[in-house]
Amino acid sequence: MTVNKTSTFLGTAALASLLAALPALAQATAAATAAAAPAATPALTVNKGDTAWMLVSTILVILMTIPGLALFYGGLVRSKNMLSVLMQVFAGFCMIALLWVAYGYSLAFGGPTDGSGISAFIGDFSKLFLNGVTPDSISATFSKGVGIPELTFVIFQLTFGAITPALIIGAVAERMKFGAVMLFLAIWFTFSYLPIAHMVWASGGFLFSKGALDFAGGTVVHINAGVAGLVAAIVLGPRVGFLKEPMAPHNLTFTMIGACLLWVGWFGFNAGSNLEANGLTAQALLNTITATAAAALAWATAEKFIRGHASALGAASGAVAGLVAITPAAGYAGNLGAIVLGAVAGLVCLWAVVTLKPRFKYDDSLDVFGVHGIGGMVGALGTAIVAAPSLGGFGPLTDGAYSIGSHFVTQLTAVVIAVVWSAVVAFVALMIVKAVMGLRVTESAENDGLDLSTHGERAYN
Repeated sequence: MTVNKTSTFLGTAALASLLAALPALAQATAAATAAAAPAATPALTVNKGDTAWMLVSTILVILMTIPGLALFYGGLVRSKNMLSVLMQVFAGFCMIALLWVAYGYSLAFGGPTDGSGISAFIGDFSKLFLNGVTPDSISATFSKGVGIPELTFVIFQLTFGAITPALIIGAVAERMKFGAVMLFLAIWFTFSYLPIAHMVWASGGFLFSKGALDFAGGTVVHINAGVAGLVAAIVLGPRVGFLKEPMAPHNLTFTMIGACLLWVGWFGFNAGSNLEANGLTAQALLNTITATAAAALAWATAEKFIRGHASALGAASGAVAGLVAITPAAGYAGNLGAIVLGAVAGLVCLWAVVTLKPRFKYDDSLDVFGVHGIGGMVGALGTAIVAAPSLGGFGPLTDGAYSIGSHFVTQLTAVVIAVVWSAVVAFVALMIVKAVMGLRVTESAENDGLDLSTHGERAYN
């Protein structure tokens, strides 16, 4: 048999070429498979600038509570009750800070994120006492692949949880027992603040899933606290001498200082809620300036026409109304929308204070409902309008478009849920506290002032 050496050589050469090409072929196949597969979720990257901004924002929100809110409220009460208000705000902040670490964060932001069953309304106990939260754990922000340390998110949200119950104190000032205030705030925080915070801000939350817009707490903070304050003021009853004797603020200088501290601290409240340091953060900060300025001037101007003078108290109250209203819209409103929303809030809240309250004769001591409750509603509903891109806003698009009507309905749903939920929890909590220890100080103690009768000291000697 004759062997064809040429054919054998060619066959061997072809086999060698095929073997040499196999690595390149395998590499190309792997690349094609990777391209066809879904992209893996990128690991979250922590930026030190974002983290530093969030820590500063956290400190600013603490500033707006102690001393900001404390001084604002303290100046508005009579001198014999100055220390009682300072103490209630201060002690309330301390208590809620501990409750937040114990179970508040877990119930507000823990649990499944699919929104199934009870997880749409409240978290779980998986992060009790911050179980599993370490210096290395990371929370996502609003940008893909960007995160901040989870501990930073925990303490930022702690300040929101602490200031919200403290707002209610203004509605019951000068007549409620110190122990009753503390117990009521603890119960209300647990059963009203935490569920609403979860529904609005947690992934999978009931209102979050419906697309409710609340950038920094219109429903969670202001409507929630304002409605609870109204219910508490009605259940508690008016102060001795209400509508019969003057109850003028004892130190408007303190009130103005407190209002200014609130405004400065609110930059952390609103701009910090973007969770990053970028252009949208700057927009939220600008809106917090302009809406507040417009509300302060609108209140003062309207007051000049209806009362004959523009007061410092009116300007300060208008500023707070503007801060409240822009809170849910801070990162959604454009420049002009923020100004209009602030001006409208100033006028509506003025009406609530000078017309609505006297008409129904409820003793909301420091106008918590008139400014925070009503201002929060104006802001929450107005967000649906000012967020429209056609009006210069930055609202989320659905199918490439933004519908003011559908978003307004969603916002209205969130407002109604917050109002009903907070009112029911507040009423039940007050009944529990009344049964346990009673709500009010005695009439003689109220006449003496809570500084002396409750705390055994005077603000001024």
